[in-house]
Formats: sequence, structure tokens, C-alpha cells
Amino acid sequence: MTPDWTPLDAELAHWKQDDLPLWWRDDDAIEPTTALAKLAVVSQRVGLPVHLAIIPAHVRDTLADVVDGQTLIPVVHGWSHRNHAPQSQKKSEFGATRPLEIRANEASVSLARLTNLFGTALQPMFVPPWNRIAPDMTGKLAALGYTSLSTFTPRTTPDAAPGLAQINTHLDPIDWHNTRSLIDPDALIAQVTRQLCDRRTGKADATEPYGILTHHLVHDAAIWTFTEQLILRLMNGPAYAWTDQKQGPIT
Repeated sequence: MTPDWTPLDAELAHWKQDDLPLWWRDDDAIEPTTALAKLAVVSQRVGLPVHLAIIPAHVRDTLADVVDGQTLIPVVHGWSHRNHAPQSQKKSEFGATRPLEIRANEASVSLARLTNLFGTALQPMFVPPWNRIAPDMTGKLAALGYTSLSTFTPRTTPDAAPGLAQINTHLDPIDWHNTRSLIDPDALIAQVTRQLCDRRTGKADATEPYGILTHHLVHDAAIWTFTEQLILRLMNGPAYAWTDQKQGPIT
């Protein structure tokens, strides 16, 4: 199926250059793989770095050999990516079903472990597995040394807690509940178009970086192709590469 980019092109025509801060988050890295190498190649081709969410409990030291802090920017992906929610609830590692002290200790150890492995290349962003986190845990992150929290869907406030920026992702191209391949590309294009229109018309926070969420380990050809085409379209239009909440366009 050839995607119809007409709706997105029409929306982008309303935007000016460098109007759209764009970022890319990819989850579940633990070691160098062929898929990770491809992710880095695509990142360089489209001119957009990837914030690589790394699982601290399972990370291999060899990952530091390929994560440079430029093309691939390491961030913290929970602790072990283990579900602690009861069967009746959606999956979560940092929900409220365990004592806060235990969850906070895991987040602290996670930051220390990845800082030791990646040094100053590590961005102190916390990415909870399944994009779910209890409010009491959110309130602890800044004191542990984190500067930002990333989940999914447009944020409602710039800060998740005092001293903790909220930098979310907005589009996930994978059909997790059915084919585990690409969602209907026209539906994805409609979603991006609607989200950008909301930002432009003041219905959503236009200062939040617009985030693409991927999972390189499970990509098929359709997911790789669509993701690259979408990012190229945005980067050739109003988007600029965002890598840190304190900086503007990269020149």
C-alpha cells in the first residue's frame, strides 16, 4: 500500500521553517544488534538523533561501544522491564503496586548504572516501561537526579513534577494488538496531521518536542520504511532535531 501523504503535506504548508521541535525515542535496547546498527544508519540518513531507552538491569557493556551520545543518545528505561501489575491491570513496572522505597531505589540504581557505563553521554531522562508510572514515583525522580520524564501522548503540563520536564512521544507506528507490523499508514498520517494541527491552533502544547516512538528489535520492512519516510518529510519541512529541553534548533 502506497501511503497518501497529501493531508500531511497540506498541514505542513501552514508551518514555517524551524517551527517544529522533533525527537525520536526508541525503546528496549540492551546490546549491539543488527537492528540497532540499522537504527543508527537510518538516524544518520534522516538527520535526527535517536534517544535510545536502555534497560539497565540487562544492559551489556558492549553497548557502550556503539552508543556515541550523538547519533544514539542513551536514556534510562526503567530497571528490568518487568511487569509488577496484577493481571486485572495494564502492565507497569513503576506503578503503585510496590512500596515507593523499592521503586525509587531501582530508579536510582538504574541512573547510576547507566551513568557508569555511558558517562556524560547519558541524558538523565526516565522512560518507564509501557509508558506508565505512578504519581508518587514521578514526584521522586528529580531528587534522584533525573531531569525529564517521557511517556506517551501529548503532555498536559510542561513539567511532570517540580524540576522534572515532561517530554512525551506522540506516534507509535506498530500495531501491537494485532499484526505487530505497521498500522495502516493512512491512519498514521491522519494522526500526525491531526496532532500537528492541534499544536498549530493552540489545542495542544506547541513547545513540547513532537516525538516518534519506535522499537527497533521488532521492526519489519514496512515499519522501517514508513518511519524513515515520515521523519524525512518532517525534517524537510518545518522540523528541527531536538536533543535537549534547554536547546533550540541544531544548525
